[in-house]
Amino acid sequence: MNPLQLTHTRLLVKNYRDCFLFYRDVLGFPVLWGDEESLYADFDAGDAKLALFDRRQMAEAVGNDHLPLERKAMDRVVIIFRVENVDETYHGLKEQGVHFVAEPTSREAWRIRSAQFRDPDGTLIEINQGL
Repeated sequence: MNPLQLTHTRLLVKNYRDCFLFYRDVLGFPVLWGDEESLYADFDAGDAKLALFDRRQMAEAVGNDHLPLERKAMDRVVIIFRVENVDETYHGLKEQGVHFVAEPTSREAWRIRSAQFRDPDGTLIEINQGL
């Protein structure tokens, strides 16, 4: 079994409320968590979840909050993998040469421990475990 399990595709949105209403009301995805004001929501999209998250908050988590939100280099998507132990996975990936943009951090408000890195093309990837 692969130790990384895809759980979410997280869209990092600038207009959270409008996007929430679009995915809920227009595309019809059932809401698993969150509402139009929560700045984070999970939608049932089949085998994995589709999540919306306020772009400013993700930028803070990976140290890009000094950049303008409209900048083309600002992240707009994160691929999320659940792991059994973030710290062990972090060290294993570092040994394979993966450069992390955010080291393992317990994010009480998010109810996860997470770390983020990028693939060779620059896509933001997060590993996390529940707290």
